[in-house]
Amino acid sequence: MAWTGLLVGLVFGIILQRGRVCFNSAFRDVLLFKDNYLWKLGFLAVGLQMITVLFVAQMGWISIAPPTLNLFGNIVGAYVFGLGMVLAGGCASGVTYRSGEGMTTAMIAAVFYGIGAMAMRGGVFSPIRTWAAQFNVTVDGNSSVYFDKVGPTLATVLNVNPWIPAVILAAVLLWYTLGTKTTERKTKFNWKVAAISLAILSPIAWITSEAAGRNYGFGITGGWVSIFDSYISNQPLRWDGFEIIGIILGALIASLLAKEFKLRMPKNPKTYLVVMIGGTMMGAGASLAGGCNIGHFLAGLPTLAISSIIASVFLILGNWTMAYLLYRK
Repeated sequence: MAWTGLLVGLVFGIILQRGRVCFNSAFRDVLLFKDNYLWKLGFLAVGLQMITVLFVAQMGWISIAPPTLNLFGNIVGAYVFGLGMVLAGGCASGVTYRSGEGMTTAMIAAVFYGIGAMAMRGGVFSPIRTWAAQFNVTVDGNSSVYFDKVGPTLATVLNVNPWIPAVILAAVLLWYTLGTKTTERKTKFNWKVAAISLAILSPIAWITSEAAGRNYGFGITGGWVSIFDSYISNQPLRWDGFEIIGIILGALIASLLAKEFKLRMPKNPKTYLVVMIGGTMMGAGASLAGGCNIGHFLAGLPTLAISSIIASVFLILGNWTMAYLLYRK
């Protein structure tokens, strides 16, 4: 069933490409330009998923496994990731799908994202991750919707039915995203359509991923690690590895159909060095944090995971720090 990741990835890549969904831009633009278009797209997708993912879990089709809490990893790793995505010119999903559009800097950043993740998992940076693992916190799920051992969530901490915080927070996010003014952009695939599409695809990702033995939804970091493992150690490609290939192919198809595909290179070759550094920081940071802008923000926040709430805050702060340092003029 690992091959189903390819199908999910194809659709995911099309949505990302047509919606111009990049969380580096989402976080950066709201700070520098007061542009909340992509910011609201992200939070609407999160709010809707709080309902769609919990619904399929309530039906017994999946068991939600919120990411493990690790304060050191969630804070430091996410902050490093946030710094890196500005240097890389895109987030984890952004550099992945833009590789399919022909952007060479994104291709380099994506490869070095995988290298950074591998270095933190079992390479030169791995002692940091091994040391940090002693601070991992998991709890018993307090509802049938959860896996046996999970990272703490708002529901487990408060010892309430997961539907209570999910419905409240979803309502708040829907009020904010749909009830307040949004920056205008000319696009055929607007932010609401993209967010709703992601919220529909997300539970499908959870269902197919769990059927393949991977108990989670959308993901990027593990997918790049799987691709490297397949190449280096001849290991079978896992669900999220297929998903990465699907994202790139989906973005390629969408950009070709929209006549937006173009092999693009930077005017200054030094840009490649910058994106190499940024990609490595993102990959290493995401591996230490237990997730990236997809694993923690887009897929983790809907599970109400404390780790994802903390990591999302710090990856945004990291993004804002580097964006301010580079573009404050």
